[in-house]
Order: sequence, then structure tokens, then C-alpha cells
Amino acid sequence: MAINRKLGRTTDIRMAILKNLTTDLLVYGKVETTLPRAKEVKAIVDSLISLAIKEKDNFEEVEVKVVKAKLDSKGNKVTELVKSKNGKEFLKVVKEETTEKRQKDMPSRLNARRKMMKKLNKVKDVDGNNIDVPAKLFNEIAPKYADKNVGGYTRIVKVGPRKGDSADVAILQLI
Repeated sequence: MAINRKLGRTTDIRMAILKNLTTDLLVYGKVETTLPRAKEVKAIVDSLISLAIKEKDNFEEVEVKVVKAKLDSKGNKVTELVKSKNGKEFLKVVKEETTEKRQKDMPSRLNARRKMMKKLNKVKDVDGNNIDVPAKLFNEIAPKYADKNVGGYTRIVKVGPRKGDSADVAILQLI
């Protein structure tokens, strides 16, 4: 007997579908799919949120030296004219060194982040910037559900049969 639903797909296709649905649910908060897929994704998302809740405060603040290009008032890089050894002149970007506070994951949180990345895809927003889904899980979603009991972070709402093939459609959403 199978532990998980096969969904009528080969393993690699099934895993890709589940990764896409899981990522979309965490990024957008709601996804519409068939009922068996929704039930599979619900279990995955609930386990990811439980993991995020367990590890949400497991980091330390560290100061890191950062070398950046110096910017002018318009946001452009500041350059200076420099002569090379052979006498040619070229523009060199002026750099400035600062210190920033950053979060450094403890080993168990790093392991949790890696487990999450196995079940999630990398996503870009409309502007083409990367969305860090594990960071969203740790910083936004986990504090929201921290006081809740284990499980029950998602809800399945049955919509009814789909028009084309009469498959049961459901909306899976974060509570």
C-alpha cells in the first residue's frame, strides 16, 4: 500500500507538481487545485510550517564587514580617474567599507532551511528579484502561527466539479 497519493503521474512529475503547489501556496497564501493534490500539499505545508515554528528564533546576530561601491546622491556609483603602471588612464569605482548586522543561522536552523529547500522551488517576483521562501517562512509565517497547536495551518475548501473533466476542485489556503 502506498504512503502517499500517486496522482496518476510518474515520480519526477508528481514531485515537481507538489513542489510548485507548495511554493505557490507559501508565496501567495492560496492556490486552487484538485482535491487529491490539495490533500498532499496540505501535509507538506503543515510540516514545513511546524519546522519553521520550531526553528524561528534559532539564530544569532553577527557584525560583518561589507565592502560596497560608494554611491552619490542620485544612486550612481562614484568613480575616480586612475593611472595604470603603463601610463593609461581608466575609471575606478570608489569603495567604502562598513559593518552590518546580519542573522547567522545556528546549525539546526540551517538544517531546517536545507530541508525546506528540498520541498520548495526558487521564485522570482514581478520585478525579477528572488523571493527567499524559507526566510518568509521563518520571519512572516512562523510568528503568525507560533501560538497555535501543532498542525492545522491550512484549510481545504471544496469548490465542486471542474467543468471540463468533472474533477473535484478545491482551494487550499493558509488560515
